[in-house]
Amino acid sequence: MRQATAMANAAGLVAGYALDSLLGDPRRWHPVAGFGRAAGALEQRIYRPDRPAGAAFTALAVGTPMLLGAAAALATRRRPVARAVLVAAGTWTVLGGRTLRRESTLMARALRDGDLPGARRRLNHLCGRDPAALDEPELARATVESVAENTSDAVVAPLVWGAIAGLPGLLGYRAANTLDAMVGHRSPRYARFGTPAARLDDLLNLVPARLTGLLTIAVAPIAYGDRGSAWRVWRRDRNDHPSPNAGQCEAAMAGALGVRLGGRNVYFGRSETRPFLGDGPRPEARHLKRAARISGAVGLAALGLAAGYPLTVGRLVGAAGRAALRGLGGPVRRGSGR
Repeated sequence: MRQATAMANAAGLVAGYALDSLLGDPRRWHPVAGFGRAAGALEQRIYRPDRPAGAAFTALAVGTPMLLGAAAALATRRRPVARAVLVAAGTWTVLGGRTLRRESTLMARALRDGDLPGARRRLNHLCGRDPAALDEPELARATVESVAENTSDAVVAPLVWGAIAGLPGLLGYRAANTLDAMVGHRSPRYARFGTPAARLDDLLNLVPARLTGLLTIAVAPIAYGDRGSAWRVWRRDRNDHPSPNAGQCEAAMAGALGVRLGGRNVYFGRSETRPFLGDGPRPEARHLKRAARISGAVGLAALGLAAGYPLTVGRLVGAAGRAALRGLGGPVRRGSGR
């Protein structure tokens, strides 16, 4: 039965990835958008400008979809086909690889055509920077950085947590990542309230971001990049970024493309100056197609690892856990007087 469950989880991850690659995000009635609206309503009810309120908000908003996922997993523990269908639907819901690559391609087209107003309008599909004064190199840089970071957030991390924890992992990760986008940024309203959501998202992305960086290095030649350069830049620059995770992805992408990322980012009402990552020129429109290609290859590699995990490492971890529980239970039974 455990083998069938593991195979159902693996098949669901593969099928969900295929659905995302073929169809992309639903244009209407997207479940993540619905979750965002529900989380927004919850925020309005319990908001206070302190961390305890933020912790309660995060626990409720992340715990609820995880519990729903756990209930669905429990209900299908003896129905592998139903389990595979649910995991496939969950995977499709939380992935965003096709949309990410599409946005990079559309941005490249607008920049090649010299359509700066159109390119500036497209930027809000990728990140929250103020595009009003950005020229082609800055728009291209913002796109490359967003593709690098979101390859982890929207592809690798959901697959990792889906492999480790099945449907609850998929839904819980996407809930935490969505909350971080909603309240995890620095602003007067969320300076304290949003800290628990931001820290949870950082924790959940520690392993996926580093895996994304390593996979980016591994697949660099698919976009005419050099593994040696990507490895060197990643090792040197990955910890210079203010985020504990984004720098892992962006440094590897900078090295793979041979460009320099970082600099001054202008958001609505504030600005940040970040250290440079990489040694090459500033990105141009021609680099965006290569970034999208790397993102796609990283996603496929992560899918292979995620699909294999429930059938290999996951089984070993589960067997070790069960053995440990039996070991703990043995002395208790012997001392119970039976």
